[in-house]
Amino acid sequence: QVQLGESGGGSVQAGGSLRLSCQASGGTPSMYVIGWFRQAPGKERELLAAIYVGSTSTYYADTVKGRFTISRDNARNTVHLQMNSLKPEDSAVYYCAAKWRGTDEYKYWGQGTQVTVSS
Repeated sequence: QVQLGESGGGSVQAGGSLRLSCQASGGTPSMYVIGWFRQAPGKERELLAAIYVGSTSTYYADTVKGRFTISRDNARNTVHLQMNSLKPEDSAVYYCAAKWRGTDEYKYWGQGTQVTVSS
């Protein structure tokens, strides 16, 4: 069982930055992948970035590549999503989620944090 909690959302003007954090507890950190998702009203949930806890492998969606950076703090079991050059279309509820390595389904989810980017 893995518990996740996000923090760091808020409101920012276009071009600004925010850093989201995902605190993980439970399970064996080297055995799961942490992903950041977002969902805007009326849109499908979108995987933005993922990181293998215990390695340096990362994934980025094309929509955020070059603007967002995922990183981890192993000592604190925390994964960050640094978001730069934010656009109004980045406004959404952002979630972190975890899946076991070698599986397809993100099984554990945080409660979500709202990000609002104004023009």
